[in-house]
Amino acid sequence: MQRVAISWLVYRLTGSAFLLGLITFLSLIPSLVLAPYAGSYVDRHNKYKILVITQVLLMLQAGTLALLIWFKVYGMFWIAVLSLVQGLVNAFDVTARQSLMVNLIDDKEDLPNAIALNSSMFNAARLIGPALAGVMLSTLGEDVCFLINFISFIAVLGCLLMMKLKLTAHQKATENIWIDLKKGYDYLKSSPDLASMVLLMAASSLLVIPFTTLLPVFAKDIFNGNATTFGWFESAAGFGAFFGAIYMATLKTGQNLQKVVMSAGILLAISVVALAISPSLIMALFCTGLAALGLMAQTSSINTYLQTHADDVMRGRTLSYYIMAYQGVLPIGSLLMGYLAHLFGTQVVVAFEGVAGLLIVAAFVYHEKHRNQLKNKFSLFGN
Repeated sequence: MQRVAISWLVYRLTGSAFLLGLITFLSLIPSLVLAPYAGSYVDRHNKYKILVITQVLLMLQAGTLALLIWFKVYGMFWIAVLSLVQGLVNAFDVTARQSLMVNLIDDKEDLPNAIALNSSMFNAARLIGPALAGVMLSTLGEDVCFLINFISFIAVLGCLLMMKLKLTAHQKATENIWIDLKKGYDYLKSSPDLASMVLLMAASSLLVIPFTTLLPVFAKDIFNGNATTFGWFESAAGFGAFFGAIYMATLKTGQNLQKVVMSAGILLAISVVALAISPSLIMALFCTGLAALGLMAQTSSINTYLQTHADDVMRGRTLSYYIMAYQGVLPIGSLLMGYLAHLFGTQVVVAFEGVAGLLIVAAFVYHEKHRNQLKNKFSLFGN
């Protein structure tokens, strides 16, 4: 609800697609800079304690934003500063949360299903939250959305404090954390299957996924709607992503996740092109849902592949590069696409994003085919 309210508030105050992209940029750019460091830090410390601390900090950030909006002492500067603070905390929060996942289950084979169920909960909230935000924005205003988000952290912290986790004791690290950081990079470099997944995620975050930043423009300008219309777009995205998460939860152990990544990438790209040329609001909402389904299946399958194929001691660092490729590169893409939309028009830029998505999948398919051919060649040579 807060994310929707901030997007609507910024666009209502400025009417600028560029500033819309800038706020997204500030809230996510710390992940690009800090994610690898956060991964090394999380691997060396208690993930659970880090998660509790980051949630407290995020609660304070939400409370500050709620107060500023409530007393109407806000401006673009303070919205930008608080968005940056949120991004700094999230760089550690998301890394700790993702790497803690394996500690929540007893059987590692259940990990793909656990990740998918986690995504289902996230997208159920993403389905309901924007719809509620749309109603509250048009009736009660942005400040109520921010206040509800602040109050919701009471439940979050309560759930965290009730968890009973079996965490292995961390030995005191003797090496410099930057040496640890380099080890993570070297590990990824020596694992081409993991590296190709991270590169695919980075390319998609730069050139395809930023279409989500421009949804307020579709709602307000292209289809002449209001905050409720924007809530419909966000709910359509949440609805599609929810079904994508359910699909991921039904996958059996041993499923070829690389094929899922390719198929999901194609669905995402085609749906984004269709969104750009949609003649009606209903069609645009349908295409947004399909695009979100493809996006959810793609990101979840990449996440699952990395979690199940990375070594235990390197999981935090491997996931930090995934977070950097996803949340870190996304703000650069959002800023770039917001600027291009200002120059060439939103629909033209979104159509370009869809075409770029198809080219990215084609490059990934070619790379995997070439890598497998080399692998088979060396295997025969070794025999």
